[in-house]
Amino acid sequence: MKINKMEQQRMQKERESVQRHINVMRAGAKFVYKQQRKEELSESTQNPAHEEKRVGVSRTEVTLSNPVEKVAYLTIFHILFVLFVWTYWKSIFTLPVQPDKKYHMSYADKERYENEERPEVQRQILAEIARKLPVYTRTGNGGIRFCDRCQLIKPDRCHHCSVCAICVLKMDHHCPWVNNCIGFSNYKFFLLFLAYSLLYCLYIAATVFKYFIKYWTGELTNGRSKFHVLFLLFVAVMFFVSLMFLFGYHCWLVSRNRSTLEAFSAPVFQNGPDKNGFNLGFVKNLQQVFGEEKKLWLLPIVSSQGDGHFFPMRALCEAQNPLLANEEQWEDDGIDEEPHDSNEASSLAIERET
Repeated sequence: MKINKMEQQRMQKERESVQRHINVMRAGAKFVYKQQRKEELSESTQNPAHEEKRVGVSRTEVTLSNPVEKVAYLTIFHILFVLFVWTYWKSIFTLPVQPDKKYHMSYADKERYENEERPEVQRQILAEIARKLPVYTRTGNGGIRFCDRCQLIKPDRCHHCSVCAICVLKMDHHCPWVNNCIGFSNYKFFLLFLAYSLLYCLYIAATVFKYFIKYWTGELTNGRSKFHVLFLLFVAVMFFVSLMFLFGYHCWLVSRNRSTLEAFSAPVFQNGPDKNGFNLGFVKNLQQVFGEEKKLWLLPIVSSQGDGHFFPMRALCEAQNPLLANEEQWEDDGIDEEPHDSNEASSLAIERET
């Protein structure tokens, strides 16, 4: 019992000693705070401008004080954000267009084609069916482009997507970022999505950059805001750089009226490959994708020319002239001649095949 009482007394003394130390530290902190306040008050009375600057930094940090500037920033931000989301939505949910039924083989033609074992006879069967269709591109060996999986004759610029397992009109590529095939139906939406994403990232980086400079020079010191500004600037700049190269590449493709697949492998015509076979000149190439109504160019609304099955080509004699094909000098100026009428080109193509 005596030992317990002695132990309790000792612990009580230790608690009292700790409490005295805490009280002394509190008193010292209060004294230091009061001294600092006195110095700040005396300094503010001697230099009012310095006090205004100090208070302004601590209160405003990374906020805007001008209401006009606030409205302008928010208006531009939400316009770009809405266009960004709108074009992204259209790129994702616009289904790729498949060829019409007239490009599918009939039951009788399919049986005749499958029962024939000789490749040369199969090519003749496909050529007979293709005479009724506006098809002018060929395979590497000069045959009709036929899809064994979909059992159809491919229209010009149509390709089979192994991911979607369908033939897509004017297929450009399968994009994992939108989880969709980019082709005739949504290529304009994809281009606008890249453009507005680029502007969105540029706007964010530009508006945040001045606060990054202020943190760098020490004008702003708030730690939490500093992390947000640095992270936002880094992400915006990173996406801006990557999108800039991708958007620039697709702008170049549009100016030449090519798809990504055609840039890697030139389309083959009756007299050989010609990477400029669909190049109609800069203005007409833009109209192929965006349409003739310029007021619709910047909106994700369907305005592309044609139906995706037939595309106007350069003058037929030039497109099929091997001496003029694949010449870089024709890429620089483009071609201003009117594209051939489909009926006229079809008759010429049939005469050459026969």
